[in-house]
Amino acid sequence: MQDATATGRLRVVFIGTPDFAAISLRALLTDGPALGIDVVGVVTATDKPGKRGSDLVPSAVKEVALAYNLPILQPEKLRNPEFLEALAALNADLQVIVAFRMLPEIVWDMPPMGSLNVHGSLLPTYRGAAPINWALINGETKTGVTTFLLRHEIDTGDLLMQQEVDILPEDDFGSLYQRMAIAGSELLVQTLSGLLAGTITPIPQGELAPAIEGEPDRSRAPKLKAETGLIDFSWLSIRIQNLVRGLGPIPAAYFLWAGEKVKLYQTAVLSQQEVLEAHGTALNPGQILVLKDQLLIGTTDGAIAPLSMQFPGKKRLTVAEVIRGLRSVPDFVG
Repeated sequence: MQDATATGRLRVVFIGTPDFAAISLRALLTDGPALGIDVVGVVTATDKPGKRGSDLVPSAVKEVALAYNLPILQPEKLRNPEFLEALAALNADLQVIVAFRMLPEIVWDMPPMGSLNVHGSLLPTYRGAAPINWALINGETKTGVTTFLLRHEIDTGDLLMQQEVDILPEDDFGSLYQRMAIAGSELLVQTLSGLLAGTITPIPQGELAPAIEGEPDRSRAPKLKAETGLIDFSWLSIRIQNLVRGLGPIPAAYFLWAGEKVKLYQTAVLSQQEVLEAHGTALNPGQILVLKDQLLIGTTDGAIAPLSMQFPGKKRLTVAEVIRGLRSVPDFVG
């Protein structure tokens, strides 16, 4: 901190890859210089093959860095001596990490002020790789962003600043992700400004009480797996809808229809009484009822009505388009 205090400016290396991180980098480059914050280099992932597997595509963070003529490091291995030497040569006071893979201590402990991370939850809730997804899957109505200092154990370092973000009823992962990215970028600028001014005191994180049986586990946000998205129609309707929201539009929740993996992007929920009143029959979990422009799938407490779906190898369709193209309908889905 001494060098930054003496010069009145903060030298920052930014480490990140996807567009969530690129929004924070752009905010630092736009607002930072007037506040005494200078981004002196960027670390990001190596370029990846495009969808057709030919041309290499740079990360969202690299695209921003190129536009601002920043030094760019793209190490395949984070302990590579040449990378470590190049990183040290940037002479940063502090490193900022947003949406990047786990760093070894030799990297995150390099600058005098260490490294801080922007995380998509109100720590200590939802520590892990997919906090935005799991907040939606668990039916939360509020989440937030946190800046904190890195330490050995993942997402456990001292807190710097936090900002709440409302989860709207119409939110899915895609819409909430964008709002969280903006909130995170704003909080990052505030945090760095406060650190430079000496007005922020790091606060140790507390620990969450153990989850109550039947309640969601808010302590963890593990990496999503393929099986995370598989819908079980013996669940309550709201649980299915929250899974669809938490995984939409990518990677998307899905169910098995005549052996095919069908993705769901939007759903409406009907109670058992609403199904009875509207259609004269109750549905068992997984049972299908196809109407003129509506498809219902039974759940434990009623039904869900898919609004848009995607079959393998096909484009995303509205449920009305799906119904028009159906030749036969199984009685039940998996």
